[in-house]
Amino acid sequence: MSTQPIPVQPLPAPDEEPTAPLAIPLLAPRDGLPPVIETSTALVGYAEALAAGSGPVAVDAERASGYRYGQRAYLVQLRRAGASTGLIDPIPLPDLSVVQSAIVDAEWVLHAANQDLPCLAEIGLVPTRVFDTELAARLAGLPRVGLGAVVESLLGYSLQKGHSAADWSTRPLPQEWLVYAALDVEVLVDLRDALAAILEEQGKTEWARQEFEAILAAGPPAPKADPWRRTSGVHGLRNRRQLGMLRSLWQARDELARRRDVAPGRVLPDAAMVSAVQADPRTEAALLELPVFRGRANRKLVGTWFGALARGRELPESELPLHSRPGDGPPPVNRWADRDPAAATRLQAARAGLAELAATHALPVENLLSPDLVRRLMWTPPEPRDAETVAATLRAGGAREWQVELTRDLLTDALNRA
Repeated sequence: MSTQPIPVQPLPAPDEEPTAPLAIPLLAPRDGLPPVIETSTALVGYAEALAAGSGPVAVDAERASGYRYGQRAYLVQLRRAGASTGLIDPIPLPDLSVVQSAIVDAEWVLHAANQDLPCLAEIGLVPTRVFDTELAARLAGLPRVGLGAVVESLLGYSLQKGHSAADWSTRPLPQEWLVYAALDVEVLVDLRDALAAILEEQGKTEWARQEFEAILAAGPPAPKADPWRRTSGVHGLRNRRQLGMLRSLWQARDELARRRDVAPGRVLPDAAMVSAVQADPRTEAALLELPVFRGRANRKLVGTWFGALARGRELPESELPLHSRPGDGPPPVNRWADRDPAAATRLQAARAGLAELAATHALPVENLLSPDLVRRLMWTPPEPRDAETVAATLRAGGAREWQVELTRDLLTDALNRA
């Protein structure tokens, strides 16, 4: 295995014009493309190599979003010094606890960890320490934080594009896809080191540590309430009866998609559901006259779709969904000036101060503090409105200590503007 370090491109000084040196294309893994690990024997062998390796472990996963129901992993990629790259097929190997045991004490390096951690947990992979290169890039103030952009700007390499949205449930996986997947972890540890050096130079190492701990503490995301409300085009429906029909149709589609393991949008597009509700067909024949429903697949399912519409149409008034889901937060910001002018003044002051503070520290304002938390604080101020109660409110809302220390005085001042 080659141990030659990957060069790091220096960041331009603040008063310098950034240059754009030609990036070197990464076309193939440095150690060659490893065979996909599909058997228990091969998995145990690679786990032993991982355990004998050293340093952080680069981890990535490929899903089949848009093709399959859910967000399960269809390929897992790992790389560690001394163990090289492993491409694991979790379909024949759904339990990767042997790999978990091998790397549980290591730092895992992921890009956009929140996207991959849930599907990794499903197959027994749960880190105790992480370094998220996307989040690190945000904290470092990089203008673009996608993996390819960060690798190019800091390491001088260009990664292959074009397969991230592929159907990774395909078997066998094409070799060019496997090359793409292997290259995604090829430089992750080098990228981690480059970003760690920048964060150290900027005095943000402790910020990053707290952010990474918060990722692990958050656990899997809670199920979304009323997921049917996320249907594209739902805002075009006028009344609660139509919402009830859409909900019924969405539930029928979701059940069928889950049973077939197909992405719901491939079973029936959102636009077709909204159109059917708006048309309100009173017979199956009328439903079949609508676009999409004329197709062969949906002709076979016309009874399912028409039955769902009928159930929604016949719901008692008391069981119809409200126009909007009751929330526990403040109203939309565009209504604040009318409903509570003082709160609108507070929010304006807070936003201005946070924007200036974020610019001073060269990071996105949303990473300085959650915008939702800011809105809640300004809408319902704690009493008394002092730094201590503001700090306690921020902590209760999930803010990290570095965020509390930076923003509490600014927010306390904003709260006392009105």
